[in-house]
Amino acid sequence: MQKIRIATRESQLALWQAEHVQDLLRQKFPELSVSLVPMTTRGDQILDKPLAEIGGKGLFLKELEQALLADEADIAVHSVKDVPAVLPTGMQMPAFLARANPADAFVSNNYANLESLPPGAIVGTSSLRRRSHLLAWRSDLEIRDLRGNVNTRIAKLDAGEYAAIILACAGLERLGWGQRITQALPVSQWLPSPGQGTIGIECCEGSPAAAYIQALDDPIARCAALAERALAARLGAGCHWPLSAFAVVTDNQLQMHAGLAMPDGSHSVAVEGSANCTDAQALGSRLADQLLDTGGRQIVAALDNISDN
Repeated sequence: MQKIRIATRESQLALWQAEHVQDLLRQKFPELSVSLVPMTTRGDQILDKPLAEIGGKGLFLKELEQALLADEADIAVHSVKDVPAVLPTGMQMPAFLARANPADAFVSNNYANLESLPPGAIVGTSSLRRRSHLLAWRSDLEIRDLRGNVNTRIAKLDAGEYAAIILACAGLERLGWGQRITQALPVSQWLPSPGQGTIGIECCEGSPAAAYIQALDDPIARCAALAERALAARLGAGCHWPLSAFAVVTDNQLQMHAGLAMPDGSHSVAVEGSANCTDAQALGSRLADQLLDTGGRQIVAALDNISDN
């Protein structure tokens, strides 16, 4: 190939991630011409409804994948936490970049941490997982939906619409806004979304671009991502599921924690396990079965009932 075209959303964070991949490809393959193809997705356009009501995180990907299939772009760059666990037929993800900070960030202008929020304080998040964590920790808070790009969410906080908001540390740090993180919520108590902090690169099966982006793949990030995504795939996790998963790799050994909860924080189940990296996907599948067997089936039935109504 002489050129690679990168399909990307037009948000500030998405562009940062696409430009980061562009720089990595140029460094690795100086002969390549690498350009961006910015696009607006349905997920970016519909901001007046909770994400779970309009089709979930996959709404941020469909237009980008259509551009790949139509040969309008060669690769697409995503936040892995936004990528459905099962890719569409004909698509592949040959590269996962080294994981950034996986933690969630408590961001507030007036309060030092989650514990110091007064009863009834308004906290903004667009994530059912974060909502469930918040209410399990502080059932006295008022949780309101918060959609939009990172800068839009920060602006709403600064305008006084929320006492605090919850965002991903990785996104804030990538945009140079790490100073806005008031408290990094401890991963041991506040499990992140599967794939949080990891950038994935997608292309069509059989695309010659795969050989180039495979050169950027980080084996540690891949091991963790495969395990976390296998868990979500085994469960058939929908956008209305507050699902958490976090895998850590040490000397080719994988240690993983996972959890499933009700959106109101009233009930949750958690499991953990370990395996060799060669068995990453098997570990994710096994922990998914354990979640179901330890009370997860009741949660799944309740979540499905909520989505049907």
